[in-house]
Amino acid sequence: MIRDPHISLFEVVLCLSKSMDLINPHVVDHHKRVACIALAIASELGLSIGEQNNIVLAALLHDTGALSYEERLDASIFEADNHLSIHKHAKVGYSILNNFSPFEEVAPLILFHHVNFNNSNDSEFEGEAIPLGSYILHIADRVEVLIDKKKDILSQVDGIMSRIRDHSGSVFMPELVDTLERIVKQESFWFDINYTDMKYIVSRKSGLLLWELNVSDLVSLSNLFCQFIDFRSRFTFNHSSGVSACATKLAELVGFSEIECNNMKIAGYFHDIGKLAVPSTILDKRDKLTHDEMNIVKRHVFFTYSLLEPIRDFEEISRWAAFHHERLDGNGYPFHHGASTLSLGSRIMSVADVFTAISEDRPYREGMNSEKALGVLMRMANDNGLDRNIVLMLEKNYDLINAARVTAQNVMRNTFKAYTRYDVSSEIIEKSPV
Repeated sequence: MIRDPHISLFEVVLCLSKSMDLINPHVVDHHKRVACIALAIASELGLSIGEQNNIVLAALLHDTGALSYEERLDASIFEADNHLSIHKHAKVGYSILNNFSPFEEVAPLILFHHVNFNNSNDSEFEGEAIPLGSYILHIADRVEVLIDKKKDILSQVDGIMSRIRDHSGSVFMPELVDTLERIVKQESFWFDINYTDMKYIVSRKSGLLLWELNVSDLVSLSNLFCQFIDFRSRFTFNHSSGVSACATKLAELVGFSEIECNNMKIAGYFHDIGKLAVPSTILDKRDKLTHDEMNIVKRHVFFTYSLLEPIRDFEEISRWAAFHHERLDGNGYPFHHGASTLSLGSRIMSVADVFTAISEDRPYREGMNSEKALGVLMRMANDNGLDRNIVLMLEKNYDLINAARVTAQNVMRNTFKAYTRYDVSSEIIEKSPV
């Protein structure tokens, strides 16, 4: 009997936090270390478990609005707060996360996490009151960027605290500097930061692991994460939304249950999360990729699987999401699964991904019409790449499935324009089919 999944909010957030590490290898585990520092400060201050949980979630997500390698690198510079541009990624992250109701108290912490204490105008910035949690994130974030990962951490304590003290009352809230002074005397504080086993640390110090998502929340959250994944590229910013819509509609047509269809929608949103490991220069390249560039692209589905598979009750979702470049003849990548091991859900995702990719408009070319797109799909089916029955199902219901794709991608197009202010007015705007 198929049952509703029991998904931990913390595990899904930790998955996204890990995926952000793929963008810039120089800041691997930054989110997790900031979470450790911020949690220690919040606990020392005696904040409630609910407040501590919100601070941990905010710390794990605080730089998700930094969509490019350069933005992540800029945020890792200690004096970055002196530049107004540093607030951009905080605003983008806030704008996206604030649309998810469980993050209503988390998003504001992220919005202000780079505001200097003396620039807050008596605890206000741009007319908004700054939460204590934002100041905690701020000091935790700056402590983390001061740590030299190549040196023994205890030998750096005096130097790090000297830099923090020098900015007490100007950059950092004095009360938090005093709190930090008490904490840093414990060697275990620094060892926790280096250990970065967030499941262990959080389970020991808060109740965050007990927070489960219902199906509706999980679909909404995966839609938000899809934006962080796809908004890195102006060419494919609405690709995953189209794949999700197509795959879900195909799943409905072949008789999947409501739970399975929801899982398919989630898998579609997540299927390219591994592309965070692919440089934007490759994602945005107009010309044919070189052999070496294609090898880099092939890594993305492996990362998708490795990120999603550890999440409890995500086993089916991870396979559907990660196997979308496998082929029935076993010549796909990266696992070389064949017809005997590829489930119906994985086959549906493959068809949805190819159909969306060749049908969606890009700034540099129009998408294929129905005749051309179906021709490509059928040739791939005849070549034992795609499942012929699913391709025939798509052909039979082309208008219905394509309408779902266009609607979903136009919604994401408007979201992309609103959050990033990227000018897509010169691009080809898809018309909803009559």
